[in-house]
Amino acid sequence: MALSDDAGILIAQGPPGQKIAQCLLRPDKANRHGLITGATGTGKTITLQTLAEGFSSLGVPVFMADVKGDLSGISQVGKVGDKLAKVLVERGLAPSAPAAFPTTLWDVFGEQGHPVRATISDLGPLLLARMLNLNDTQAGVLQLVFKIADDDGLMLLDMKDLRAMCQHVGDNASDFTTEYGNISAASIGAIQRGLMQIEAQGGSHFFGEPMLNIADFMQTDANGKGFVNILAADKLMAAPRLYATFLLWMLSELFETLPEVGDLDKPKLVFFFDEAHLLFADAPKVLIERIELVVRLVRSKGVGVFFVTQNPLDIPDSVLAQLGNRVQHALRAFTPRDQKAVKAAADTMRGNAGLDVAAAITELGVGEALVSLLDEKGRPSPTERAYVLPPASQIGPISKDQRADLQAQSIVAGAYEKTIDRASAFEELKGQAAAQALAEKEARAAAPAAGSGPAARQQAPAPSAPEAAPERGMLDELGDLMGGGRERRRASVGEQILKSAASSIGREVGRQIIRGVLGSILGGGRR
Repeated sequence: MALSDDAGILIAQGPPGQKIAQCLLRPDKANRHGLITGATGTGKTITLQTLAEGFSSLGVPVFMADVKGDLSGISQVGKVGDKLAKVLVERGLAPSAPAAFPTTLWDVFGEQGHPVRATISDLGPLLLARMLNLNDTQAGVLQLVFKIADDDGLMLLDMKDLRAMCQHVGDNASDFTTEYGNISAASIGAIQRGLMQIEAQGGSHFFGEPMLNIADFMQTDANGKGFVNILAADKLMAAPRLYATFLLWMLSELFETLPEVGDLDKPKLVFFFDEAHLLFADAPKVLIERIELVVRLVRSKGVGVFFVTQNPLDIPDSVLAQLGNRVQHALRAFTPRDQKAVKAAADTMRGNAGLDVAAAITELGVGEALVSLLDEKGRPSPTERAYVLPPASQIGPISKDQRADLQAQSIVAGAYEKTIDRASAFEELKGQAAAQALAEKEARAAAPAAGSGPAARQQAPAPSAPEAAPERGMLDELGDLMGGGRERRRASVGEQILKSAASSIGREVGRQIIRGVLGSILGGGRR
């Protein structure tokens, strides 16, 4: 791989004799973000690895998710096989000098790399609602659960904390309604079911402490090369919402943690978001607006974001407009829908008078791409058709032994392997429940003792003599004749009419009072 600190990272070049010689990504424009698209098997992973090597050589740390499990080879010295050598000769490309790059392996499940964790509180209700696939009403109740926990000083660190807090809020919903609003049992149940599904997918490994320190991503080795942080995502892809939420959380952490630095000569970190369509699939509007905000503003923190997906249409227009550097691999147009997608992809790239972009997209071979990068003034260059350079490191995954050696020699070895379980909401609520149960038990035990025994019987007041019946007149006797006998006197007809009227008035007054209360709570008015 050829590099030039002055010009940038050499991504691709045309065959000998063509006008286009090199496609260079300027480091000072890498924080203007980028997009790598193409159908499966067209060479996106090779482009990703070549770019990561270029940034690492410039001293820029990189983060990327290894969806297919074959990016870990960047940690080993590459070798040009017979098949690759033949392709390079046909395309007139020189092989890259073999090299390896410093690599740190990560894994949410802690199996193929260092564990990656976040606390429930740090993830927040918005991203958690996205992960649990909650509707607006359920997401609102989840926000109330977080609010109540904050007000009561209860820490939400792991999954059992959130489950305990949801149960506490659900069991005491009537106590919170006046201050926080209506909390329905159905919404609490939906949240609990969503948590059970995430736990079944292994998501409980992601929540807890020690939480990931983003600064551990931004390291360089003794030779000044930036570390390539690789997240093992082959198993994580079985839970696509967890995968998308995790990467978005990391992007948000970078945005919230790093200081403003403006435009630098090279970025502090480059973040590759593979399978980016999962981030936007069925995402609510408020989440897409947040992603757009983070992508737009994180460039001022010195972070470059590259989305990797099959089609530009997978990215909302508001986000697509922020991606200045483009690498488009082949798309197949077998159906009318595919042809429409090809045309849309061609429209997102800057035209070139000597190139039919829409036709070229369907003609590209494996490892060939249409490239448009930002120039020194931040303008997209005319789209060029070129061959992506092969990486200098190993193409394909490493062995289990090589992976174990990398973890043992890692700069963060031992920092995240042991979990920490501090006293938090689960323990606090469990303690409160135990204390309340003990108090009730003691009260029940004390109640019979206080009301029995010789002393209690001696102090009991003697029964009072029956009061003398009041004197009754002639009208009383007449009432007895109309309404019944003296001993079992029933209400008269007149009394029944009066009682019925009073009851009717009472019910109507009660309805008016209840209607007024509900109207004030729900914000409605009388019609």
